Amino acid sequence: MSMKARVRTDAHGNITIHMEGDLNYENSSPLKNELIGLTRDNPTSKITIDMHGLDFVGSSGIGLFVDTIKALNENKERIKVSNVKTEFLKVFKLYDLDLMTIIEDEFDSDETANLSQQFAARRRTFEN
Repeated sequence: MSMKARVRTDAHGNITIHMEGDLNYENSSPLKNELIGLTRDNPTSKITIDMHGLDFVGSSGIGLFVDTIKALNENKERIKVSNVKTEFLKVFKLYDLDLMTIIEDEFDSDETANLSQQFAARRRTFEN
């Protein structure tokens, strides 16, 4: 299967790339060229790569993908990765743990973070 990428720009000039399909070696090279062009043409924009629509991440393609992001983020954290599925997260961890620093944490404002501390010690949370 091929990969499609939809590029969207918000009102602040930040760019989101919605990826769909397969990320393999054949698709990584055109993606690399597109990312290089986007960072060159939009020097102040933050770029987020949304990986929710990916069905497959191949080990041969992930190397070029990670190397590209690391090279473009060398001086500043411009590129983030979001909506990474659990099975792909394992592939990222195997390739390079440093990539974990650019994965956007979608749970920063999670209001349920301390619910277990509030309710875990109770024997009953309701009355009959």
